Amino acid sequence: MKFSTLSLLAVTTATVFAAPIPVDVAGVQLQNPFGSSGLSSTDKPIPGDSPLLICDLEAPKRVEITKLDLNPNPPLKGQELTIFAEGIVKETILEGAYIDIDVRYGYIRLLKQTFDLCEQTQSVGLECPIKEGKIELETSVQLPSEIPPGVYTVAARAYTVDDEPITCLATTIEFPAL
Repeated sequence: MKFSTLSLLAVTTATVFAAPIPVDVAGVQLQNPFGSSGLSSTDKPIPGDSPLLICDLEAPKRVEITKLDLNPNPPLKGQELTIFAEGIVKETILEGAYIDIDVRYGYIRLLKQTFDLCEQTQSVGLECPIKEGKIELETSVQLPSEIPPGVYTVAARAYTVDDEPITCLATTIEFPAL
């Protein structure tokens, strides 16, 4: 079973860019990186219409996400999800930047994987180096109707080639039974 939608959301929000990434649920683990009560109370909401939060507030950010809209919000399985993001790249992002993604279904880890940020951003027409300055992006993805109902927790942390934090985003999304 694949969960490209959840990892897409994680990668998109982590980088202000979108990229479909398959998620294989073969090796599940029973852990929860956010504790038993969900995401940290120190996370900060992102302006706009989305359930995403900026996490790791104490770490410097090389990308400031100034607005993030999801349509529909919350995302609905079997429907198209449009993601619109605005942000400011404060420091040029070079080849070798990467994204660590952690996707959970309750306590079950569905994905813990690292992806090349520059490879993923090509799907929305961006290439590394990604220069400093304002950026606006919009992309759409069809959400599969086969997403199992339940609560999913996603954390995405993007890093430079030198392992310095670019940004951190997290969310909890519930897909109800139809």
